Amino acid sequence: MFHSLYAKLSLSLVVLLVCVGVLYTLISLSSAQYYLQKTDQKLNLELAKNLVADRNLVESGKLNEKALSATFMEYMVINPSIEIYLLDLDGTILSYSADPGKVKRRSVSLAPIKAFLNGESLPLLGDDPRSHDKQKIFSATPVPSTENPEGYLYVVLLGEKYDNAEQFIKASIIWKQTGWALGGSLLLGLLVGLLLFRKLTQRLNRLSNDMDGFRQSDFSQFAITPSQHNSNDEIDQLGNTFNQMAQRIMEQLDALKQQDNLRRELVANVSHDLRTPMAILHGYLETLQLKGDQLSDDEKQNYLRQALQSSERLNQLISELFELAKLEAQESVPTREKFNMAELVHDVVQKFQLKAKEKNIRLSLDVTTENLLANADIGLIARVMENLIGNALKFTPTGGEVTVKLMHADNNSMIAIQDSGPGIASDDLPKVFDRFYQGKDNSNRAEPGGLGLAIAKRIVDLHGGMIGVESVSGLGTTFSVLMPVADA
Repeated sequence: MFHSLYAKLSLSLVVLLVCVGVLYTLISLSSAQYYLQKTDQKLNLELAKNLVADRNLVESGKLNEKALSATFMEYMVINPSIEIYLLDLDGTILSYSADPGKVKRRSVSLAPIKAFLNGESLPLLGDDPRSHDKQKIFSATPVPSTENPEGYLYVVLLGEKYDNAEQFIKASIIWKQTGWALGGSLLLGLLVGLLLFRKLTQRLNRLSNDMDGFRQSDFSQFAITPSQHNSNDEIDQLGNTFNQMAQRIMEQLDALKQQDNLRRELVANVSHDLRTPMAILHGYLETLQLKGDQLSDDEKQNYLRQALQSSERLNQLISELFELAKLEAQESVPTREKFNMAELVHDVVQKFQLKAKEKNIRLSLDVTTENLLANADIGLIARVMENLIGNALKFTPTGGEVTVKLMHADNNSMIAIQDSGPGIASDDLPKVFDRFYQGKDNSNRAEPGGLGLAIAKRIVDLHGGMIGVESVSGLGTTFSVLMPVADA
């Protein structure tokens, strides 16, 4: 029954209002009694003294016992709420106006009486002769005089008859009126509180339903939880956090799906690209084993050469695959150092001059500035250039030209490798950096697609640079690498 938040809040509100009501009632009654006692005692502050003066209780310096008895009888009729007692100097009760047999004390404490006569702050409570433990407000005066006291006139202001009348009024009027007023106030507060709680919990219920819907959709779609106008409370903050979390989860799930698709594609491509050189290698070796005696020396050398090329291709693919896996897993952390980009470009281009001569390709270098510094892993940057220049030579026909340029571009050093090969179709340009990607028209490719460009892009990304490609089919291709320039 009380499992929902609304029910728990409602129960808490009921308990809180009841506690507040009881505490308020107790405090109100206590305060009312305090101020009533203080007011009544202050109004009757001189009552005992006036009684002595008005009723001629003292004659010739002596207490008039007859006048005192008459005063007792008259005041029992005139003002039954007060009780008059005559005390000696020790507080012993000598005579009184109360009904016989109802006085339970033989004496009262003189400390409150002395405090009263010294003018201490009100209200002051003295012993009630009709009770062993109760105390009442009073008025007192020494008799026959202050200068020659023989005892005290002790007047209890709110006596037993007042108590009886007060109890009757409380039971018949005050408690009923207070109960109705308090009950009505609590009921109104309860209704208003329940309405406010309903409004607050509606937003939480809506957010809970949105979360449950997101879960039931297998975290694939969700309804954005709206915020209240001109509000930024905890519920809105929770809703905004959920929206951001759900969006992030969907993005991560999409990324995981893309990674899974890439993994499947990678497995398929690896299987295909590894199968080809393995099949070639196996075929030539099997031929040499079965027909080795029937083949000439030139045929044997040709078969061995083809098998060796397939083995080298297989070894290259496996090496590139492990290299890319390490880069993507961030196992290969760049070891940064400052170096001169012009010197690195000179060294890498020089490594490919012999291969360019063998294919009758003109490999040239154009450096516009010799003072470009980079803060990077020199080995990894050299690997990028080797991949790009190697690809350019591979796809440039005999008699063609490959140009490597180094220049300064907007606080970056830019390396551009331009070839005069067949170019890349515009539809294939966005995918050239994908692993094992091959264009639809592969007639001009010397070998199947590999991992070189994917490795190059990953290395550049790790260094905070950018790599791009521009090409026109039939007119050549230009790969460009932008790397931040380091301070000298």
